[in-house]
Amino acid sequence: QVQLVESGGGSVQAGGSLKLSCVASGYTLPLHMAWFRRLPGQGREGVAAIAGDGRTNYADSVKGRFTISRDGAKNVIVLQMGSLKPEDTAMYYCAADFVNKQLARSYDYWGQGTQVTVS
Repeated sequence: QVQLVESGGGSVQAGGSLKLSCVASGYTLPLHMAWFRRLPGQGREGVAAIAGDGRTNYADSVKGRFTISRDGAKNVIVLQMGSLKPEDTAMYYCAADFVNKQLARSYDYWGQGTQVTVS
């Protein structure tokens, strides 16, 4: 069973930066991973995805501001968020799957989420 644990959320002023991390465990095959967020009163939306081969996808709303990467070990991904805006305020979730689903919401495995608040 794949387990995902996020960290790094918090509060920041507009224009600031935050880094989110996600550690995956409990698997042996390459994982495709992504970050999603749930804005207040809305459903989850894909933010950034990284495939097992390193290819990345971004939502238009975060292109040029957010960067997804693997932190050395294949089982750790990082979302570096910059130029944060109040509308980026959301619960951010890490997701993983053995199929490359890019920014689709049908990932099989999800973390518990970490709150990001931009004021």
